[in-house]
Formats: sequence, C-alpha cells, structure tokens
Amino acid sequence: MNRSTEEITGRISRAAEYIASRTGSEKPLVGIVLGSGLGKLAEQIQDAEIIPYRDIPGFPLSTATGHKGNFICGRIGGKRAVAMQGRLHFYEGYPMELVTMGIRVMKLLGVEFLFVSNAAGGVNADYKVGDLVIIKDHINMMPNPLIGPNLDSFGPRFPDMTCAYDLELQQLAAQIGLGMGINLHKGVYFGSTGPTYETPAEVRFFREVGADLLGMSTIPEVIVARHCGIRVFGMSVVTNEANSRNIPRNFNDGDDVVKQAGIAAERMSELFRRMIEAL
Repeated sequence: MNRSTEEITGRISRAAEYIASRTGSEKPLVGIVLGSGLGKLAEQIQDAEIIPYRDIPGFPLSTATGHKGNFICGRIGGKRAVAMQGRLHFYEGYPMELVTMGIRVMKLLGVEFLFVSNAAGGVNADYKVGDLVIIKDHINMMPNPLIGPNLDSFGPRFPDMTCAYDLELQQLAAQIGLGMGINLHKGVYFGSTGPTYETPAEVRFFREVGADLLGMSTIPEVIVARHCGIRVFGMSVVTNEANSRNIPRNFNDGDDVVKQAGIAAERMSELFRRMIEAL
C-alpha cells in the first residue's frame, strides 16, 4: 500500500509530539539505537523516562530476540539523549518506512548525533567473538529505505553517502578506546534482510566483495539518518564467527548471539558514554 508523504510525516510527527510531551522541552543532542543484547547501555542513562513503543501513537513494536521495545530519554555523559532499546527489522515484516521511523522521530526531537550498535557475524579472519568493531562503511543488500516519494521536509532526493559513518567520530572512538585499553577494529558491515543466517557459499562471497561483518540491521537507520543530516557513529560486537565451511553443525544461534553481545556490552557502553561526554 502506497502512503502519501503527508500520511508518513504526520505519523512521525504524532509520535515525536507524544515523546516530547513526556520528556519536556530540552532537546536531546544524541540518539542511540541499541541492538541485540546491547540494551545494557540504557542502564547508564540518568533521570530516565521510559516510554514503551506500545504507548507511542502509530509506532511499531519490536519483536526480535533481545529487543525490549522502549524509548528511553534522559542524560548520558552529561548530554541529553534518547535511546531506542530495541530496533525494528525488515525481516519482522515491517515496511522500511516503519523500520526507520524511530530515526526520523529522533530528528524531530532535535537529535544531531546518532550512535548505532549491533551484533554481527565476523567474516574477517582477524576478528574474534567479543571484539568491538568501528563500522567504517557498509554494503547494502536490503531495500533502500528512501525508495518512494521523497520526504522533502527531512532531506534531499539523492543524499550523498561518501562518509556515511562520521570520520571525526571514528577518530574519537579510536582515541578513547586506546585510553581504555580496548583493541578496536575498523570494518565494513554487510547488511542483508535475514532472518536466515548466511550459507557458507554466501559467507565466502561476502568476504570476497569486501565484507568484514555480517548483519541484518543498522544500514536502513544510517541511510535515513544521513538523509536527515544526522552525524552517525556505528559499532558492531562480533558475536559469532561466520561459517564458511559446509560442516553439519549449527554455528549460528540467536540465543547465543544475545549472550555474547551481553558479555561485550559493558565495554561498549562505557566507550559510548565517554564519546558522548566528549561531544
């Protein structure tokens, strides 16, 4: 079903107005999207106002494992922030306009910086489970969320994606990570629709075309954020090593992905907090 730009922007506006009515007039500087098992960063948010997605007019519900489905508004690193504790995925059956709705809501709330995180499979042989990887670029194999009538009030028809992931924020992360004694990698995130994990042949192909990380999220949010003029920092937690061999064993398990993400979440949460503090 094709919706008019007025219908789409109206739905976004109503959601933003509701959240603003619950959180006061101070605009958040930072938006955060917390992926599978990475909701612990929400515990770092002070003076938190928790708003379940189900309470927000017209907002979709998150159904993925490890995604609680809340907007959390408060302060982190001394900055006003709003966090999505759980994201929406294309594989859940939502159209891209709903998968990315939260980012446009954040834009209307006043967000200038977006921090996105995810659990990802490691294709790069140098990565180990539990590693933190700064996303430096991506390869998109999902439907582009900007397909359809352009929402002119948010951004241009043809947004540039040359530096989708902000170079200054990448440098800041590297500096802070060094001070924390964390060995941060930089890599290219390859996004596919899921919900199946990749076949060994696909893993070999994705590695050949330049992928370091494999996942099913994040990229639509980044595209919409850049369309809106929001600066983006992305980070993956390597939660499993992608299986490139045809061995009769289940290498990828959703519950284990959440478990491994939880183990790494504490380090990533502190890194994010310090970065936000430095903005």
